[in-house]
Amino acid sequence: MSVQAYILIQTEVGKASSVASAVSAISGVTLAEGVTGPYDVIMRAEAPSMEDFGRMILSKVQGVPGITRTLTCPVTY
Repeated sequence: MSVQAYILIQTEVGKASSVASAVSAISGVTLAEGVTGPYDVIMRAEAPSMEDFGRMILSKVQGVPGITRTLTCPVTY
């Protein structure tokens, strides 16, 4: 069973658009959009396992310039 999660992202001022574009290019990311409220970008991603999710997606998201904080919310079925 694959792992899916929403990741809520806070960015530096004025960086939401560039962050959304950068994270949408990461393999496994199925959605990345700018939003309003306490978070600036919301993304959804999936991977074959939690280990793969961390290695293939989270590590790359954390390297995107302009991100100040993330909150990962795994999807449960």
